[in-house]
Amino acid sequence: MISYPTIYTDARGTENTVINNDGETLQIWLRGVEFIGGSFDALTPSEEATPEQLEQFSICLDWLCSYRIEFQMPIAIQDHQLQASGQLAIEFAVGYHTSEYVPRNADDPSGIKISLVYEGGIYSNSKEDLCFENSLLRIQKQLPDGVFIKSCITCLYSDYSPYGNGMFGSMMCFRNIKAEYIKVKSKKDFWSVYKREDRWVQETYLCSEFERRIPGTGYRG
Repeated sequence: MISYPTIYTDARGTENTVINNDGETLQIWLRGVEFIGGSFDALTPSEEATPEQLEQFSICLDWLCSYRIEFQMPIAIQDHQLQASGQLAIEFAVGYHTSEYVPRNADDPSGIKISLVYEGGIYSNSKEDLCFENSLLRIQKQLPDGVFIKSCITCLYSDYSPYGNGMFGSMMCFRNIKAEYIKVKSKKDFWSVYKREDRWVQETYLCSEFERRIPGTGYRG
């Protein structure tokens, strides 16, 4: 379990809290209510929460929405032959969910701002993205040769569903069928391994079976 000191802001104000992350599920306590979920834009209140307590929040499609959180997250960095660590400064804006697939609208937008602090340098996504995937890949392109983010986002055996992915934590891990997965070179090929994943993982997670991704592998290339 990793904990991130967090600043939470919504229409009712700003408060300090903590996000707990066990690698699969996120948990946060807000104004006496526990919220849990697999992504920052899919946090649901516990069943114990009363209607009166939930009046303190914007809830849409059973998810917490219309809020902003800021926190820092450590992430592994491979610097040539050195195993190192960087720090991600993250700001999530989660807007009002207008539908299950479009969790934002023009007046209350969602977006992600991320900066990686490493060895005195600051590397940021060039614009506010809608998912962790794009943000981290933008940052990776800015890193010096021989330096890369070492986590599921850059792993050879991770991929996204052709049906789309959420803001965070929606990667499929194919470490259980490595030989078959690395033969996948297109969306058509991908259906042979689809739903055979070992588990779902977060972009920032790292396990002992990590191998750096080879461009052109899998559905996401």
